[in-house]
Amino acid sequence: MPIEIAPDEPPPPKPSPLGALHARLGARMAPFAGWMLPIQYPAGILAEHRHTRTAAALFDVSHMGQISLEGDGAAAALEALVVGDITGLGAGRQRYTLFTNEAGGILDDLMVARLGRRLHLVVNAARTAHDLLHLQTHLPAHVTVTHHEQRALLALQGPQAGAVLARLAPAAAALRFMDVAECPVAGLPAIVTRSGYTGEDGFEIAVPADAAERVAERLLAEPEVAPAGLGARDSLRLEAGLPLYGHDIDELTSPVEAGLTWTIGKRRRIAWDFPGAAAIRDQLDNGPARHRVGLLVEGRSPARAGANLVASDGTAAGGVTSGTFSPTREACIAMGYVRRDLADDDTALFALLRGKPVPARVVPLPFVPHRYPR
Repeated sequence: MPIEIAPDEPPPPKPSPLGALHARLGARMAPFAGWMLPIQYPAGILAEHRHTRTAAALFDVSHMGQISLEGDGAAAALEALVVGDITGLGAGRQRYTLFTNEAGGILDDLMVARLGRRLHLVVNAARTAHDLLHLQTHLPAHVTVTHHEQRALLALQGPQAGAVLARLAPAAAALRFMDVAECPVAGLPAIVTRSGYTGEDGFEIAVPADAAERVAERLLAEPEVAPAGLGARDSLRLEAGLPLYGHDIDELTSPVEAGLTWTIGKRRRIAWDFPGAAAIRDQLDNGPARHRVGLLVEGRSPARAGANLVASDGTAAGGVTSGTFSPTREACIAMGYVRRDLADDDTALFALLRGKPVPARVVPLPFVPHRYPR
């Protein structure tokens, strides 16, 4: 009798260090990138989104991978794998950059911060295992790669985030945009960066997992702060025109197509010494076949990821990679890729929603101006 082998099942989602707090706050939880995370709280996504734009919201982003690199030449070794200038990154500063492959595709987007002789990386949850292997395979043996699995990450975002943190961590509140520091928050050790993914002022706070609930509760005790889930985080980052890995960027998408050429450092454009440099340089010189664009879609039904786009003459134009209803603009917005000849602002297109063509037009990104402190 043949033996039946059960197909491999994915492991159960990892619990967040803040799982018990989310339960007390009445969060609706769902699996995301291998983790069980809050999608929304009782107030709802719309209220959480608007609260972030007007006050301050606290997001649990503990699913993001946190990795440190240490050892002589760590910055130069990492720089050989990304498009950004890492050796020129000053102490106490952070930079957004991209891992690329030899074809010029984006392996992941990440944050790199310099803390003394140590580099602190924050990578996407779904790419953490891949990025760890990529680093361990390509970095020299004397560079130590450490995955900080017992560390949580909180994002305090909104125009009043600075005022809140000034009470709980005065040193952190004095940071400039894209600064990083090791300093206590509410008396507990933390790595704090003045950054985020909402388009608003804000901070990302890395703390030991066993301290996460105490820090979160202390932040939520401040009158300006309310909890927010991944639903609001997604609508906020889309309004800000920020790409989501696996949707708007991936291994088959180049920085040029994605509108991320600003991440390629000036010195890197002289040496062209990063993976995929030849392909990326060719696209810069001759133009890519497609471009990431913003879209305004008529009506109240959003064009979601996967929706096809057609030109006014009925030919295929491209496709939507992210879409939602924008609470700030009170309109349906989307991002996607379109043919080069259709990428100019105000180009008329149609989004196919359940087989019906709905008028859309190309608009500049972001949909809502960034309000980072300068």
